[in-house]
Formats: sequence, structure tokens, C-alpha cells
Amino acid sequence: MRKHKFAVLAALAVLAAGAYAQSTQKKAEVAKAAAPAADAATEAEVKRIIEPRLGDGVKVDSVRLTPYSGLYEVRTNGDIIYTDRKGEFLFVGNILNSKTYENYTKARVDEINKIKFSDLPLDLAMKVVKGDGKRVMAIFEDPNCGYCKRFRQTTLKEIDNVTIYTFLYNILSEDSSVKSKNIWCSPDKVKALDDWMIENKQPPAAPANCANPNEKVAELGRKLRINGTPAIFFADGSRIPGAIDARMLEQKLSSIKQ
Repeated sequence: MRKHKFAVLAALAVLAAGAYAQSTQKKAEVAKAAAPAADAATEAEVKRIIEPRLGDGVKVDSVRLTPYSGLYEVRTNGDIIYTDRKGEFLFVGNILNSKTYENYTKARVDEINKIKFSDLPLDLAMKVVKGDGKRVMAIFEDPNCGYCKRFRQTTLKEIDNVTIYTFLYNILSEDSSVKSKNIWCSPDKVKALDDWMIENKQPPAAPANCANPNEKVAELGRKLRINGTPAIFFADGSRIPGAIDARMLEQKLSSIKQ
């Protein structure tokens, strides 16, 4: 039951990504809002109390006092829940400003889940340049992911002046790994990817001894806490967990200083 609560929290984070109406700058301002002064010893005590109550194997990354009515933010595996000072209650969900409806929880989750884009091992990805290619993004896709296929067939088709790095991240089935290997080992990787994701044309079987980055990408995905596909990363380090439409993607790309 406890583990189910965290699955619910992860789903809420995905749903929140669909409401990307705030500007990136506004989100950053909210995420960086100063919390009231807190006693480090008290935060450590809250962590000591709450961690064993979250279920087997759940580790708390940090605890900090928030500006929200004395609640403590509990970070675990890239997610956020809230508790009181005594650790007696758990609050699972999003905190919104009742006047502006700004989603403080989503802004904070976005901030703590940022990556350093330049650290991505781009040699493990397939590269496509459209137009001038000045804008940059990376996508983690499972070849058997229906949402990934629709994202590629519709949204990406409408976007120009962008460089796209695609990591084949196999999380849906053993067949995903087979397809990824076949795509990677094709004479033209990018064409083989488009043939499968857009035209539903199977790539030719790869030679048994063909080297491929499946295991390294799987390790990278776990390190980045990617639990679903598509997962989209941008040059500013932010991510969107899930498919979005062309208007929202264009808005996001245009908001980033390249």
C-alpha cells in the first residue's frame, strides 16, 4: 500500500507536465523561493522519523522546511511528499497558490530533477538535425512505446530548427531490446528508426555480434530516474515526462536561451 502511494505521486507528476502554461522563468522564480529559516537538527529528526514509515527500501534524499504552513518537504527518488514536524501525517499531491493557481510542487520537482545536458553521453544516441539545428533536445524512447510513435509521427514532424538526440531506452519488453539492437545495427540508424516508429516497417535482424548501447542506455535511464517514455530533456537541463503537442514543444524550445 505504501509503495502504491508513490506510484500515485509519480502519476501526478506526469499529469502536471501537461499543464505547462507557466513560463520557464516563472517556474524558476517559484522553485527558488526562500524557505523560512529551519533548524538542521529538526530536519534531520524529521528524516529519521519519516524514512522507516515510507516502506521497505525507500530512502529519503533530503528534508527541508517549506514556506507552506510549517510543512516539511521530503524528497525521495526525485519525487516530493510533505509531512508535519512530528512525521505523523503524509501529504501526497500538489501545492497550488489559491490566487494564481501556480503549482509550487511541480516547480520544485522540475528544479530538483534538472540535469546537466552537456553530461549526456550523446555518442549513445542517434542524431537528427532539422533546419539550422540550433535548438537542442534529447528523447528517451522505447521502440514499442505507442506514445513515442505518435510523438514522432505528429509533434516532431512539425518542429524545425532543432537537433534531436534519440536514446533507445528499453523498458517495456524483451522485444524492445531486440528492436533497438536491430535499429542501431542498421546501415542507416536514423532511417531504420523512422521506418519503424513512423511507417511500422521492421528493421532487418542485426548480426549476433553487433555492438550496441542498450545496456549503457538502460543504466543511464535508471541514473536519471526515467520511469516512462517518451522522456524529453532540453538544453537548460529541464525535462518533460511524456508526450506533448507541437505548440507546447515549440513554446518550450523558444523559451530556452541556446
